[in-house]
Amino acid sequence: MGKLSGLFWVMALVLAMVAGTKSDEGCSRDLQDLIMECQKYVMNPANPKIEPSNACCSVIQKANVPCLCSKVTKEIEKIVCMEKVVYVADYCKKPLQPGSKCGSYTIPSLQQ
Repeated sequence: MGKLSGLFWVMALVLAMVAGTKSDEGCSRDLQDLIMECQKYVMNPANPKIEPSNACCSVIQKANVPCLCSKVTKEIEKIVCMEKVVYVADYCKKPLQPGSKCGSYTIPSLQQ
C-alpha cells in the first residue's frame, strides 16, 4: 500500500510540473492519459523492460510526443526512465526519432 501511495504522489508531482509549464494543445490531456495507462512501463529503474498494454499503446499512438518531450525536466528524468520511454514508444509503433531530444535525453539509434 505504501509503495502504491508513493507512486501516486510521484506521478502527481510529474503532472504538476508539466501542468505548471506553458500548456500546448493536447499536451495536458495526453499526459494524464499516459500516466493512467503507461506509468508502470516507464518508471525507473531501467530494467526490467515490460511490454506495454494495448491501452498504453493506444494512448501513445494518439499522443503529441514532441509536445510532451518539450515538457520533460531533469526532475521528471529522475523519476521516468527515458530508456523505457524509447522502448515503449518503439514497441507501440510510434518510435522517437533517433538524434531528437526528449528533455535532456538524446534518442539513440535503434539497435536491432
